[in-house]
Amino acid sequence: MKGRKPTKAEQEHMSLVAQQPCVVCKQKGNYNYRVEIHHINGRTKKDCHFDILPLCFEHHRKGNKDEPISRHPYKKRFVNAYGTEEELLQQVF
Repeated sequence: MKGRKPTKAEQEHMSLVAQQPCVVCKQKGNYNYRVEIHHINGRTKKDCHFDILPLCFEHHRKGNKDEPISRHPYKKRFVNAYGTEEELLQQVF
């Protein structure tokens, strides 16, 4: 993984988030636990490993511009469809 190495506390938090269902799928009533970690503020800033979302492959980086819309590379469409990353972060846990 490129970026700053997670602290022990960040590693523990990341592990807990990785056990959560995809936050977007969950909005739709589908509990998909096959997730990847998405860093909403990159991976180099202080505490960056706390600002993470559990996203399934389809919602994280599959590359769909239509449903399901992936965050990479369609951030604007993703936000319009599902909410901002900060709003989604409030739904984790």
